[in-house]
Amino acid sequence: MTVIGKQSGLGYPASGTVPEGSPMAEDDPREQIAKLELHIERLAEVAERCRKFMLAARMAIVFGGTLLAALFLRVLGFDPATMVVGITATIGGVVVLGSNSSTLKQTETAIRTAEALRAQLIAHIELRLVRNHPET
Repeated sequence: MTVIGKQSGLGYPASGTVPEGSPMAEDDPREQIAKLELHIERLAEVAERCRKFMLAARMAIVFGGTLLAALFLRVLGFDPATMVVGITATIGGVVVLGSNSSTLKQTETAIRTAEALRAQLIAHIELRLVRNHPET
């Protein structure tokens, strides 16, 4: 079974349904919705963190590439340490960008799944119509 939301510990299956017999299946739908909203907030924080790391990784790639280009075009005098910094920044940026990109995709999928489950739970709640009666 594919499980999303490992960080929150809710463990909703990717299918968007709650397995029978699980603690979530026995909860009040309003409690489930509240837990899902908390879960979605946490996932949104993870996604935002990934975006920040991706921005930093892009900056490292640009820095490393610019540094290497300056070395090869002899704008800077050749220095092995500078070359190692340029290579490290470029490769490290690519690795961080790739890792956070895949994590962001998985997190966005988990958010969509949790939102779908929340919508499904909301649809199954028996809502009462509250009429506004004028006082007589």
